[in-house]
Amino acid sequence: SLSAGLDLPGRFLFAILTLMMLIANLVFMEEAVYIYRKIPSSKRSIIIWINAAAPVMATTSCIGMWIPRSTMFTDFTAAVFFAIVIHKFLMMMIKECGGQKLLLRRFENGHFTISTGPCCCCCLCLPRVRITRRALFWLKLGTFQFACFRPVLIFLSIVLWTNGNYTLYNLSPKGAAIWINSVVGVLTIIGLWPVGIMFRQVRKVLNCKKITPKFALYQFIVILNNVQTTVIKMLATQRIIACAPPLSSSARGAYVAQQLLIMEMFLITLISRVVYRRRYDDLEPPECTAEEAGDKKQIP
Repeated sequence: SLSAGLDLPGRFLFAILTLMMLIANLVFMEEAVYIYRKIPSSKRSIIIWINAAAPVMATTSCIGMWIPRSTMFTDFTAAVFFAIVIHKFLMMMIKECGGQKLLLRRFENGHFTISTGPCCCCCLCLPRVRITRRALFWLKLGTFQFACFRPVLIFLSIVLWTNGNYTLYNLSPKGAAIWINSVVGVLTIIGLWPVGIMFRQVRKVLNCKKITPKFALYQFIVILNNVQTTVIKMLATQRIIACAPPLSSSARGAYVAQQLLIMEMFLITLISRVVYRRRYDDLEPPECTAEEAGDKKQIP
C-alpha cells in the first residue's frame, strides 16, 4: 500500500494535507448551512454549488493522493463538477442582476463586448453584440455545452483507458489522448468565454455584491485546476520532474499536482467563506439600495 512505502516526513505531509481537506469540507458545510438559512431560495442552490467547487476538488485530489489508481476517476469527478460550476457562475451573475428580465431591462440599450478572454481577447475589431434575449441564450448555451460534453468525453476516455486504448501521456497522433484532450480544450475555451463576456458587462452594477473578488476566486480555480495541472503533467512527461523510486516521473507529477491543489483549494475555501458570507436581501449596502431605487424610478 501507499502508506507502507512512506517515510515519517511523507506520512506527516499526507496527514497535514488530509487534515486541510477535512477542514475545508467542514468550513463548506458550515457555510452551506448559513447560505441555506440566510439567502433567498432563488439564489441558494447556485451559490452552494459555486462554494462547493474548492472543497470537492480538494477531496478528489486527496483521494487520488492516497489511492493512486483512482486518479482517472477522481479527475473525472472533479472535471464534471467544475464544468457544472462554470455554468452556475454565469447563472449567478444573471440572478444577482435580478434575473433575466430585469437584466434585459437594465441593459436594454447596451451591448456585449465579445473581444474578451480567453477566446478573443486580442480581437479588438470584433463588433459589439446587442444585449437581447437571444444573445443571453447563446451565452448560456456556451457554458451549458461544456457542462454536457466534457463529462461525456472524459467518460469516453475512462472507457478507452480501461480497455487499454487510452494512455494519458501518449501524445502521438495515433493515440486517443491527444484528440480527446484537444476537443476538451476547445470546449473549455468556448465554455469560459461567456462568463468573461457577462462579467465585463455586469461588474460595475454588481460591484456592491463583491462580484470582482468572486470572479477572481473563480479564475483562480480555473487556472489552478487546468493550467497548473496541465503544466505539471507536461513536465512529468518530459522527465523534468525526476522519478523517485518507487514513483515514476508521471506518478510523482500527479502527486505534486494533487498536493498543491489540496493546499490551494483549502485557502480558496477559507477566502470564499469571507467573500460569500453576507445577507443578500436582508442587508443590502447603501450604494446597492440607492442604485436599485434609481432603477425602479427609471423602469416603468
